[in-house]
Amino acid sequence: MNAITKSDKMRNVHSDIRGPLYIESLKMQKQGIDVLKLNTGNPATFGFELPESIQNALNNHIDAGLGYCDFKGMPKAREAICEYEKSKGIKGITPDDIFIGNGVSEIVPFALTALLNDGDEVLVPTPSYSLWGNSVYLAGGKPVFYLCDESSNWYPDIQDIRSKITDKTKAIVVINPNNPTGMLYPREILSEIVQTARESGLLVFSDEIYDRLVMDELQHTSLASLAEDIPVVTMNGLSKSHCLCGYRCGWMVISGPRHLTEDYIQGIIQLTSLRLCANTLAQLVIPAALEDMETPASMIRPGGRIYEQRKATIAELSKIDGISFVKNNSAFYIFPKFDVKKFNITSDKKFASDLLHATNILLVPGSGFDWHEPDHFRIVMLPEAEVLGDAVKRIGNFLDGYKQQ
Repeated sequence: MNAITKSDKMRNVHSDIRGPLYIESLKMQKQGIDVLKLNTGNPATFGFELPESIQNALNNHIDAGLGYCDFKGMPKAREAICEYEKSKGIKGITPDDIFIGNGVSEIVPFALTALLNDGDEVLVPTPSYSLWGNSVYLAGGKPVFYLCDESSNWYPDIQDIRSKITDKTKAIVVINPNNPTGMLYPREILSEIVQTARESGLLVFSDEIYDRLVMDELQHTSLASLAEDIPVVTMNGLSKSHCLCGYRCGWMVISGPRHLTEDYIQGIIQLTSLRLCANTLAQLVIPAALEDMETPASMIRPGGRIYEQRKATIAELSKIDGISFVKNNSAFYIFPKFDVKKFNITSDKKFASDLLHATNILLVPGSGFDWHEPDHFRIVMLPEAEVLGDAVKRIGNFLDGYKQQ
């Protein structure tokens, strides 16, 4: 019998957040080594607790989740999502335009598989959360990466987007606030992306999972609120804002002219019907969570955990010679840059491996976010401020005299 080999479809797929270095860290833990995992944005791991609003919603309605629900999701959950997204300025939507899934990680493949034929292209930001590029590959498409410009607060480079549109381009992906940079995009940039999509007849995917974790008194603008005349698929969920990663609760909202998306939506219906329904227990808490804006707000105001953890990270990063960064204003990520000449870095993966074994700190290198140079890494700012400050200080001590061989 021949060896069972993986499909050719997996050739370009990579998962660095829980990839080889993560596996190595698990082996280290089995040996009794305490590893600080700054690789994944999983709040519960660092002591963020279940909000009382969520606990009450589960306690009072748990029996309602025993059976399968509608393939689009439970009516009350979709109604709550619809009202929330309308409050963000998205016009013309109803609960029927909403599909609930087991996290945005399930929703994205549904949205792309229903859209793409083999060889179709999707414009994806670099750096970006690798779910998007990977899902394009698995749907038979080709991700074409457009630049987010570090010298301009990591905003999308509109000219680069325009230069990469071809007759094979089907859609543009926007991640706002962005992962891994932690940057919020202003209304002006979003309007330019919408105009580009309008001129080229493209669908826009807007990943807004961090929209409730925006700091410094800034306001998030939903891209679809600027695009009533073009199709937009807005993704969101509760994993980050309400610390419910394990509940797997995400959704997409399809807005814009219905006559343009009618056939596409039928494809999404086919896919969501195949998996019967999303986790009903997670759906039970959606109305309560979307009424509870105090939970995310309490984390991002001065004195809140995310705000203070960012403060501690920035303070220590600023002291490291050979590191520069753009201070994030959203989410709980920052994407620092090496002076590659100073450290002789030719492989960011080797840097992350060297760091792990020297300091027991696990990071994801920039290449894990489809960044094209070996000169960045992401820090997840979820541990308590004192722990984070100490970790960044240890990274600085490691880099002092570090030369990659």
